[in-house]
Amino acid sequence: MAARSRAAAAAEPDFVQFNDLVCEAVGGKVLFATDEWFAPAANLLKRDAPKFCPSLFTEFGKWMDGWETRRKRIPGHDWCIIQLGVAGRIYGVDVDTSFFTGNHAPFFSLQAACLLDPPPALTLQGDRTGMAASDRQLAAAAELCSDEWPEIVGVSQLNPGYDNCCHNYFQVNFGRRVTHLRLNMYPDGGISRLHVYGVGEAISSLSASQDVDLVALTNGGLCLGFSDAHFGHPRNVIGPGQAVNMADGWETARRLDRPKVLKVDQRGILNVPGHEWAVFRLGHAGILRRVEVDTRHFKGNFPDACSLEVCALAPEEEPWTSAQWTTVLPPKKLRPHHNHVFILEATPSPVTHVRLNISPDGGISRLRVWGRPASMTMGSPEPPRSRL
Repeated sequence: MAARSRAAAAAEPDFVQFNDLVCEAVGGKVLFATDEWFAPAANLLKRDAPKFCPSLFTEFGKWMDGWETRRKRIPGHDWCIIQLGVAGRIYGVDVDTSFFTGNHAPFFSLQAACLLDPPPALTLQGDRTGMAASDRQLAAAAELCSDEWPEIVGVSQLNPGYDNCCHNYFQVNFGRRVTHLRLNMYPDGGISRLHVYGVGEAISSLSASQDVDLVALTNGGLCLGFSDAHFGHPRNVIGPGQAVNMADGWETARRLDRPKVLKVDQRGILNVPGHEWAVFRLGHAGILRRVEVDTRHFKGNFPDACSLEVCALAPEEEPWTSAQWTTVLPPKKLRPHHNHVFILEATPSPVTHVRLNISPDGGISRLRVWGRPASMTMGSPEPPRSRL
């Protein structure tokens, strides 16, 4: 629990470009934890990166921004039950031990289940620091038989929370839909964050008779690549609900090739040489009808204009970098802190991918691509091959 070293960290695996299905921002919840003496398990699912405050203590010991249990002096090991915010297929996990440098959990494993019926009444409310599971909570958790769930990551060693090794990445090969996880740490200790990367998968098929948001995270949408994500990743824009702040959207750095003196064309759109972009794979191929581009919270840093392109690719035809793009929304002027709705030029056949362009730079909070699902399917997604 000390300041960390600054050695170079290992490169991220490709699966981190998938959506984090367990983050609190998409509705992830900790339903049960055996012990939360030093720090509550709900911290595992925070969107923000872990923090370390050297002088901050509680009546139970050192304050830590993660899940930390007491030093176990009884048989067994600590574990918790997590409900995914978005049910889906998991392709990799990151067990982050940031700042747990002498008190991290030395080993962990991860089990998974798809629960179609509501689980027993399990809720963790309020500040759980200094608490452990009650007999009633233990009995309710036992009804899930989580110790019998299949392992998606077997017992594996974790590194301590120094800068160069705090991210413990594990690829997952589990071809089934998941709604709940059991995180085991052996025997006790601390973990800062758990990130579960995958693709959302709705339990029921989408109706072909009504418009649906084909790019939504909950419907299987996925960001495959982008030009810049300096302040916020574009995968945020397909998340559920309205953005809570600018951090919950996609924001780029200011482009350095902007003219020293800006001018506009006859449409009132800035004349600039470049733009930023993000590519998304739709959860379902479909005929697109309209798009929403929401700049909520972006009041002094919204893009000047946006446009949308589409293409149709079979899974085996990716990567998308060689795709032939068709413009369905020519450049449109944007306003600050406003949800824009644009009717799209009709496409004669289903499309599978969209590319959102923003000019010259800036941020948006949400992207909604409304259309009718087609009968063709997307197939099982694979990790993105390039993020640029």
